[in-house]
Amino acid sequence: MLIIGERLNSTRKSVGEAVKARDTQFVREEAVRQAEAGAHFLDCNAAVVGVEAEPEALVWLVETCQEATGLPCAIDSPNSAALEAALKVHKGQAVINSITAEREKFARILPLVTEHQAKVVALCMGDEGIPQTAQARIQAAEFLMENLTAAGVMPDQIYLDPLVYPVSTNSHAGLDVLETIRHIHATHPGVHTICGLSNVSYGLPARKNLNRAFLVLCMGAGLDAVIADPLDEALMALVYASEALLDRDEYCANYLSLARQGKL
Repeated sequence: MLIIGERLNSTRKSVGEAVKARDTQFVREEAVRQAEAGAHFLDCNAAVVGVEAEPEALVWLVETCQEATGLPCAIDSPNSAALEAALKVHKGQAVINSITAEREKFARILPLVTEHQAKVVALCMGDEGIPQTAQARIQAAEFLMENLTAAGVMPDQIYLDPLVYPVSTNSHAGLDVLETIRHIHATHPGVHTICGLSNVSYGLPARKNLNRAFLVLCMGAGLDAVIADPLDEALMALVYASEALLDRDEYCANYLSLARQGKL
């Protein structure tokens, strides 16, 4: 299971303030804590500073994270200029977060994916707007797969995101995501699926319970990457337990190793 640590997103008030102030110590500490908790990539989002200032801020954020941890980053922005600036300084293979099936955005972001040979989060959303059904998500996924692979992007570099919306506003939202994940893995072997987990619980109490339960359900449907908080120890323990139960951890070796380390 690929874990992208979500905590360095400038929509969080403390992170937004740190990005604006160029608080290197705060960012380094957040980055190191996520790395030590098991994150494989660090999501980096600096959009709070505005479109014009974002390229420089995102470069600073990516460089600070990589200097602190050595981990690669998921560079998170709809701003192609900011993405390009950050990709130029990134060490190793980055994740671009994100591209969509919206024609104009797809045309803007695709050259960055191919030029930098990046992994890419591909949101299952087209020009019709926010998908309301599993079928709308699946149609967007088909466009993304057809056009990304036609441009030379290998399936194992693509992370299709079925778009998680709150069950507080649509009780069927979780089921739509599960149906989309199953369909993607049945029709496109080798491609990955990913989701921003915490959206599912927005507006509800005891959100971590919903996040944890939904992650287990999604893994059962085939999900193999997630944008989540690796500092949630119970959630991470459920990741490792689910991997053992889903035959993603041969002879439960990783689970046993983590148990011996006291990480469960």
